[in-house]
Amino acid sequence: MPLPEILVTMGDPNGIGPEIALKAAVAFAVEGALRPVVVGDWHVARSTADLCGLELGAIEIADVAALPEAEFQPGQPTAASGKATVRYLVAALDLLDRGNVRGIVGCPHSETAINASGRPFSGYPNLLAELRGQDPDSVILMLVGGGLRVAHVTLHEPILTALNRITPELVSGTIRTVHQGLRRLGIDRPRIGVMGFNPHAGEGGLFGDQDERIVKPAVEALQAEGLDVTGPEGADLLLGQDGFDAFVAMYHDQGHIPVKLLAGRNISALSLGADVLFSSVGHGAAFDIAGKNAASPEAVLRAARIVGGLDGV
Repeated sequence: MPLPEILVTMGDPNGIGPEIALKAAVAFAVEGALRPVVVGDWHVARSTADLCGLELGAIEIADVAALPEAEFQPGQPTAASGKATVRYLVAALDLLDRGNVRGIVGCPHSETAINASGRPFSGYPNLLAELRGQDPDSVILMLVGGGLRVAHVTLHEPILTALNRITPELVSGTIRTVHQGLRRLGIDRPRIGVMGFNPHAGEGGLFGDQDERIVKPAVEALQAEGLDVTGPEGADLLLGQDGFDAFVAMYHDQGHIPVKLLAGRNISALSLGADVLFSSVGHGAAFDIAGKNAASPEAVLRAARIVGGLDGV
């Protein structure tokens, strides 16, 4: 049986993405568990392999020819590197549509560089939704690490904007997407815990009525459909309970803080809801160490194992 094929995009080519993509590909070649294909620029791969003492002959490269050689400037986020980041993902999606690919892992990007290229960008989930012609709220982020899976109803937006636009439909849509994503990852009957808006999930209205008006009706409707969903409960209480396959947070920091506290940089950031298994790494492009052979591929390896069905949390 052929090995699961995973596409690994270089992310921002002027960051550490090319380095950790190639290092991860070499590691998997040794393990023999996955067949990674690095999606990016051949000249970037060649230069990076020379820097790191890697043998390119053992690594499959899908050459996109997105970054002019003169624009390859490790350590410098530029409009050209931002444009290349997006083109790598577009190329990976095309390869996925045409081939037998399990999923995609995206190396770290720079929001500054991508926005400088003229494309509004606030993260991979929204970009995937745009490239797949879907509503932005239909693709959500789920962080995986430290024994937790935490998905988000809202993500990169001002917190007042986020909280004011949450509706029962948005909450239930997020929970459905999490349920479907977990099933795709091999969990037949996911158990999902839903965090409340307010301290103690409002304490029966004492600390606000949003949980009773918005979150509770969404949870009850899904329970009536047979989904195993609990909530809303206070985030602190809920996260201390065992037996949940995933949690749903209302906003960015509510979900990010516990996972990053427990897992540090060894986080996978799964985008759920598009017709593709996609995970980015949980750290940035680290321009300060780009081009120095100082970056660890651990986050890429972890993300690829999750997408490849080899690791759950």
